[in-house]
Amino acid sequence: MNEEVQLEINDRKGFFHIDVNGKTEAKMTFVFAGPDKIIIDHTEVNEGNNGKGYGKKLVAKAVEYAREKNIKIIPLCPFAKKVFDKTPEFKDVL
Repeated sequence: MNEEVQLEINDRKGFFHIDVNGKTEAKMTFVFAGPDKIIIDHTEVNEGNNGKGYGKKLVAKAVEYAREKNIKIIPLCPFAKKVFDKTPEFKDVL
């Protein structure tokens, strides 16, 4: 069972997702805002996966991506914003 976060980008938008046994169990969507920013607009974790930390894993992967690409994140999604508020070490990408 591989719970690694995957990234898919399609033109000006993309999403991070976690697939378990071939099924997407968690997904976080974003759009590019200019060349150096992404806006996280939605995070969704399937029923039955509460408490597994999938949402936080998605945000952590977005932070890793932002650091690699030297871009900033605007967390419009309330869940993602909450993770940023609770995780001071992610603040460098805001």
